[in-house]
Amino acid sequence: MIRLERLQHQFVQYIPQQLSPGVLYISMEYGTAAHSCCCGCGEQVVTPFTPTDWKMTYDGETISLWPSIGNWTLACRSHYVIDRGRVLEAGPWTDKQVAAERRRDQAAKARHYGTQKSIESAGAPRPDDSAQPKVQGLLSRVRRWTTRPRR
Repeated sequence: MIRLERLQHQFVQYIPQQLSPGVLYISMEYGTAAHSCCCGCGEQVVTPFTPTDWKMTYDGETISLWPSIGNWTLACRSHYVIDRGRVLEAGPWTDKQVAAERRRDQAAKARHYGTQKSIESAGAPRPDDSAQPKVQGLLSRVRRWTTRPRR
Protein backbone atom coordinates (compact mmCIF):
# COMPACT_ATOMS: atom_id res chain seq x y z
CA MET A 1 0.00 0.00 0.00
CA ILE A 2 1.35 3.41 -0.98
CA ARG A 3 1.09 6.08 1.72
CA LEU A 4 2.66 9.01 -0.11
CA GLU A 5 0.69 10.44 -3.00
CA ARG A 6 3.23 13.07 -4.08
CA LEU A 7 6.97 13.65 -3.99
CA GLN A 8 8.58 17.07 -4.01
CA HIS A 9 11.92 17.05 -5.79
CA GLN A 10 15.12 18.60 -4.53
CA PHE A 11 18.24 18.90 -6.68
CA VAL A 12 21.34 18.21 -4.56
CA GLN A 13 24.99 17.48 -5.16
CA TYR A 14 25.08 14.71 -2.55
CA ILE A 15 22.20 12.57 -1.37
CA PRO A 16 21.75 13.16 2.39
CA GLN A 17 22.22 10.24 4.77
CA GLN A 18 18.77 10.83 6.29
CA LEU A 19 16.04 11.05 3.68
CA SER A 20 12.92 13.04 4.45
CA PRO A 21 9.69 11.26 3.51
CA GLY A 22 8.02 12.87 0.53
CA VAL A 23 11.23 14.24 -0.99
CA LEU A 24 12.87 12.92 -4.15
CA TYR A 25 16.55 13.88 -4.00
CA ILE A 26 18.22 14.19 -7.40
CA SER A 27 21.97 14.36 -7.93
CA MET A 28 22.70 15.20 -11.54
CA GLU A 29 26.44 15.07 -10.78
CA TYR A 30 26.15 11.44 -9.73
CA GLY A 31 23.33 10.58 -12.14
CA THR A 32 20.93 9.22 -9.57
CA ALA A 33 17.91 9.89 -7.40
CA ALA A 34 16.98 8.63 -3.96
CA HIS A 35 13.91 8.78 -1.77
CA SER A 36 12.35 7.15 1.25
CA CYS A 37 10.07 4.32 0.09
CA CYS A 38 6.61 5.63 -0.73
CA CYS A 39 4.89 2.88 1.25
CA GLY A 40 6.13 4.52 4.45
CA CYS A 41 8.46 1.70 5.54
CA GLY A 42 11.37 4.17 5.71
CA GLU A 43 13.74 2.18 3.50
CA GLN A 44 16.03 4.12 1.16
CA VAL A 45 15.29 3.65 -2.56
CA VAL A 46 18.07 4.53 -5.03
CA THR A 47 17.36 4.87 -8.74
CA PRO A 48 20.49 5.35 -10.89
CA PHE A 49 20.08 7.08 -14.25
CA THR A 50 21.75 4.86 -16.82
CA PRO A 51 20.87 3.63 -20.30
CA THR A 52 19.62 0.36 -18.74
CA ASP A 53 18.15 1.60 -15.44
CA TRP A 54 15.91 4.60 -14.79
CA LYS A 55 15.24 7.67 -16.90
CA MET A 56 14.37 10.99 -15.28
CA THR A 57 12.24 13.65 -16.93
CA TYR A 58 12.06 17.20 -15.61
CA ASP A 59 9.39 19.42 -17.17
CA GLY A 60 10.53 22.56 -15.35
CA GLU A 61 8.14 21.94 -12.46
CA THR A 62 7.90 18.23 -11.74
CA ILE A 63 9.95 15.03 -12.00
CA SER A 64 8.99 11.71 -13.54
CA LEU A 65 10.96 8.45 -13.28
CA TRP A 66 10.58 5.53 -15.67
CA PRO A 67 10.29 2.58 -15.49
CA SER A 68 8.33 1.78 -12.36
CA ILE A 69 10.06 1.31 -9.03
CA GLY A 70 9.72 -2.27 -7.82
CA ASN A 71 11.18 -2.71 -4.34
CA TRP A 72 11.41 -6.50 -4.61
CA THR A 73 14.32 -6.81 -2.17
CA LEU A 74 12.52 -4.84 0.56
CA ALA A 75 10.08 -6.42 2.99
CA CYS A 76 7.30 -4.11 1.72
CA ARG A 77 7.73 -5.19 -1.94
CA SER A 78 6.06 -1.92 -2.95
CA HIS A 79 5.69 -1.10 -6.64
CA TYR A 80 4.91 2.35 -8.01
CA VAL A 81 5.57 4.93 -10.69
CA ILE A 82 6.62 8.53 -10.11
CA ASP A 83 4.77 10.57 -12.74
CA ARG A 84 5.08 14.38 -12.62
CA GLY A 85 5.63 14.24 -8.87
CA ARG A 86 2.65 11.97 -8.27
CA VAL A 87 3.13 8.49 -6.82
CA LEU A 88 0.96 5.97 -8.66
CA GLU A 89 0.62 2.50 -7.18
CA ALA A 90 1.49 -0.11 -9.80
CA GLY A 91 0.33 -3.26 -8.03
CA PRO A 92 2.20 -6.30 -6.74
CA TRP A 93 4.23 -8.69 -8.86
CA THR A 94 4.61 -12.42 -8.39
CA ASP A 95 8.02 -13.97 -7.78
CA LYS A 96 7.84 -15.29 -11.35
CA GLN A 97 7.28 -11.76 -12.74
CA VAL A 98 10.16 -10.40 -10.64
CA ALA A 99 12.50 -13.16 -11.86
CA ALA A 100 11.52 -12.49 -15.49
CA GLU A 101 12.19 -8.76 -15.05
CA ARG A 102 15.59 -9.46 -13.49
CA ARG A 103 16.49 -11.65 -16.49
CA ARG A 104 15.31 -8.93 -18.89
CA ASP A 105 17.34 -6.32 -16.98
CA GLN A 106 20.49 -8.47 -17.01
CA ALA A 107 20.09 -9.09 -20.74
CA ALA A 108 19.63 -5.33 -21.39
CA LYS A 109 22.79 -4.57 -19.41
CA ALA A 110 24.68 -7.29 -21.28
CA ARG A 111 23.59 -5.87 -24.66
CA HIS A 112 24.43 -2.31 -23.67
CA TYR A 113 27.79 -3.03 -22.04
CA GLY A 114 28.85 -5.54 -24.70
CA THR A 115 28.71 -8.76 -22.70
CA GLN A 116 25.94 -10.50 -24.67
CA LYS A 117 28.19 -13.24 -26.12
CA SER A 118 29.54 -14.39 -22.75
CA ILE A 119 26.04 -14.45 -21.25
CA GLU A 120 24.62 -16.47 -24.11
CA SER A 121 27.47 -18.98 -23.96
CA ALA A 122 27.18 -19.37 -20.18
CA GLY A 123 23.46 -20.05 -20.44
CA ALA A 124 22.67 -17.86 -17.44
CA PRO A 125 22.73 -14.09 -17.16
CA ARG A 126 25.98 -12.95 -15.51
CA PRO A 127 28.23 -10.06 -16.44
CA ASP A 128 31.80 -10.71 -17.53
CA ASP A 129 34.86 -8.77 -16.33
CA SER A 130 34.56 -6.11 -19.05
CA ALA A 131 31.29 -4.86 -17.53
CA GLN A 132 32.55 -4.98 -13.95
CA PRO A 133 34.42 -1.63 -13.86
CA LYS A 134 31.33 0.26 -15.05
CA VAL A 135 29.08 -1.38 -12.47
CA GLN A 136 31.76 -1.03 -9.78
CA GLY A 137 32.16 2.68 -10.64
CA LEU A 138 28.45 3.34 -10.24
CA LEU A 139 28.31 1.46 -6.95
CA SER A 140 31.37 3.31 -5.68
CA ARG A 141 29.81 6.67 -6.58
CA VAL A 142 26.54 5.72 -4.87
CA ARG A 143 28.46 4.64 -1.75
CA ARG A 144 30.46 7.89 -1.74
CA TRP A 145 27.48 10.24 -1.89
CA THR A 146 25.43 8.28 0.64
CA THR A 147 28.24 8.42 3.20
CA ARG A 148 29.22 12.07 2.77
CA PRO A 149 28.35 14.49 5.56
CA ARG A 150 25.34 16.66 4.87
CA ARG A 151 26.26 20.23 3.93
